[in-house]
Amino acid sequence: MGVLGRDRLKELIDSNKCIYPYDYTLLDGDGYILTVKEETTVHYLEHKNLVSYEVVFTPPNFVAHLTAKSKYGRKGLSFLNAAKVHSGFIGRLVLELVNLSNERYPITIKRGDPFMHIEFITREGKPSPYMGEFQFQYLTDEEIQMYLPILKRVFPNYEELAKTWFKMKRLQT
Repeated sequence: MGVLGRDRLKELIDSNKCIYPYDYTLLDGDGYILTVKEETTVHYLEHKNLVSYEVVFTPPNFVAHLTAKSKYGRKGLSFLNAAKVHSGFIGRLVLELVNLSNERYPITIKRGDPFMHIEFITREGKPSPYMGEFQFQYLTDEEIQMYLPILKRVFPNYEELAKTWFKMKRLQT
């Protein structure tokens, strides 16, 4: 098990669209820096969900871990959600924030701001794809269609998985 380096992460992005759209200038050492989809202001003691601009797909033999860019923590933003992306997950990531700044001022994160580091880590053992309710979150139908050929290629039991994924998606809409 290990964290993918820059060259291997670039290969993974190219072969599996594990980050889409991507900008190679946002490759950061052993990870990628995700950006913000919409400008958000978080007032003192307020909880907000922040959505990533990029779609993330974690292939079956990987998990991903998230860490916030330290500049936001230094301003007083605290991150409430777990920092793990399961194997097989596809969607935009939702980051749960609360403003705990000592100055009690609002903190604004602008659209496109680099916000969160994501690192892909190899996993051992049989894949156990994400089957939760947030599969395909914040994706358009066109984006889902773009990933179907990749899912068919990387999951030998795709047909069985697809029945569950799309049944859940219908129930959400």
